[in-house]
Amino acid sequence: MVNKVTWQRAGRVTEPGRYMFRYGWLTVTADDLAIWQQFPDASFTLVNLPSDPDAPEEFHLGAFEIPVSPPHDGH
Repeated sequence: MVNKVTWQRAGRVTEPGRYMFRYGWLTVTADDLAIWQQFPDASFTLVNLPSDPDAPEEFHLGAFEIPVSPPHDGH
């Protein structure tokens, strides 16, 4: 199963950094934030980074998807 994360689920963070997330630590970069600021509904694939088995899991954001708006037919 592929986990996705939206800006809302990430707490609408506003600065790059490392944040406690429900599964462990999530690293958000300035580029990730730029995408969310331009496309607030975009969702990123959550990528699990190898870490010490006794440490909390580490994640970063991978590929993203931008939801397609339904076509507006003018009615």
